[in-house]
Amino acid sequence: MKHVFLASMVSLGLVLGAVQSGKAGSLGPDFASDYTLTSLGSVPGVPLVYGGLTLKLGDPNTLLLGGNANSPGGNLYEVAVTRDSNGHITGFGSVVPFGDVGEYNDGGVVYGPNDVLFTAQWNANNLGQTKPGSTDEDRVDALGPYGIGGSSISALNFVPSGFANAGAMKVVSWSTGNWYDVAYAPDGFGTFDILSATQVDLDPIAPGIQSLPGGPEGFIYVEAGNAGFPVASMLVSDYSDNQISAYEVDSLGNPILSTRRIFASDVIGAEGAFRDPVTGDFLFSTFGGANEIIRVEGFQPIDPPPPTAVPEPSTFALLGIGGLALVGYGVRRKRQQAA
Repeated sequence: MKHVFLASMVSLGLVLGAVQSGKAGSLGPDFASDYTLTSLGSVPGVPLVYGGLTLKLGDPNTLLLGGNANSPGGNLYEVAVTRDSNGHITGFGSVVPFGDVGEYNDGGVVYGPNDVLFTAQWNANNLGQTKPGSTDEDRVDALGPYGIGGSSISALNFVPSGFANAGAMKVVSWSTGNWYDVAYAPDGFGTFDILSATQVDLDPIAPGIQSLPGGPEGFIYVEAGNAGFPVASMLVSDYSDNQISAYEVDSLGNPILSTRRIFASDVIGAEGAFRDPVTGDFLFSTFGGANEIIRVEGFQPIDPPPPTAVPEPSTFALLGIGGLALVGYGVRRKRQQAA
């Protein structure tokens, strides 16, 4: 069972909830001279434990952070952030729930095409979609019928502009680290149908390996040219290994297993992951440990910001053959169900 912890650990987390962690972790040898890693501490007002995080759409001064992660009572919270004169996030202010969005929230909380907020739900193995302006998920898809397992989706992201295969959806599961290409298409209601999920090879040297090690959670893309990243790459929060791993990515936006390097170690319960478009900083949350937000400076600003365009129909055709019969299977719309 994922994220098992004792009552004593919860009590310890409540004590630490309003203070900054003394040790945020250590940068790997390939990155220590170019980046700085800083704990921003816990966020008072967000229930432990933490899930994924991202900035609220159109508001660079409000963070969305998952609380009560992995539980049916989970929720996302709007957290006001403070920034220094250079734009770096330095602290937190007021906290309010982000509607009723975020049950079973996990490491994947990301905006995708048409500004829809996608949320990974562990261990329900569901994918939530929330349209701009909605206060609850507009659509929740069960992912088991598409072959996603091991044991449940933990995170997702979309390949950003400037990378090959921009717009493609990538999904990873915890704990086995299964990695999937997921084909999707507009459903006519402002959200998206899941067409198919294909587990892909991650190492050209050893075909057949289709999983990442370390118990992966949230992941982000890093443009070539950032210090220590000569080619297009990815950072992955490895919950089980208590580290952040760096990978080069292939022409489809998938991590290449043989290129794995330690970006940061000794980060207990690494969970969410996102890039701050204001500064390019990498921020990640931790589930357990100190239940904190950690900021990594040294990345170039994201220019232009990640797009929200849907991939071309040809992409759907290539990825979705054989999956069309599954459209709508396992889908439930929460509001319709309530009605």
